[in-house]
Amino acid sequence: MKTSPFTALLLLLVMISSCSESKTQAQTQNISTNERVGGECEGCEAIHENTKPFTDLYWQITLPGYNSKGPKLHITGTVYTADGKTPAAGTILYFYHTDQFGNYPQKGDEKGWARRHGYIRGWIKTNAKGQYAILTIKPAAYPNRQTPAHIHCIIKEKDLNEYYIGDFLFDDDPLVSNAEKTNIKVPAGNGVLKLEKKNGILYGVRDIYLGRNIRGYPVAINKIKK
Repeated sequence: MKTSPFTALLLLLVMISSCSESKTQAQTQNISTNERVGGECEGCEAIHENTKPFTDLYWQITLPGYNSKGPKLHITGTVYTADGKTPAAGTILYFYHTDQFGNYPQKGDEKGWARRHGYIRGWIKTNAKGQYAILTIKPAAYPNRQTPAHIHCIIKEKDLNEYYIGDFLFDDDPLVSNAEKTNIKVPAGNGVLKLEKKNGILYGVRDIYLGRNIRGYPVAINKIKK
């Protein structure tokens, strides 16, 4: 049976369309596979600005300005791997936040990202149990803005690029909405701290779950316990 010219042309168009679709899907999958973990990350380079190598970092730190006027804040927690239960030893965390006036304070000789992040910043490495601790002052919200007071945190895992997790917020902050307090889609887990005051010091706990709600996180190890 002979194929008509019209049928032959139609088959050719279908083949070309199928090839184009397959190529488009492959390109999309390739882009997804090679996506930067966490997406775009302005300022993430700051995690590499410490004078100490990662291997020499300790699991707890007192940030600059701790002895200045303002409520003292102690934050502790455990960092878990993507399975949601195994302690993530050796994870690097970089913190920075505002002062009591809502500004990122500077001394005048800052270089690199310190010109944006200020000097209230620090680097730690989780211990064998995945634990971390920071001692600092409670930051204030930005002046004349409705953004809640917060602490920024950037994570660096072995064999992955650095990325932001959800900010540390405070449950008693009137600028923190109920939706934020109950949001389960925050990168690395909800970061709203319930503070408890003891002997004049505010204490808060936040556990961090690597990979949870992190864009582009490797699927092969993204087995997260919800």
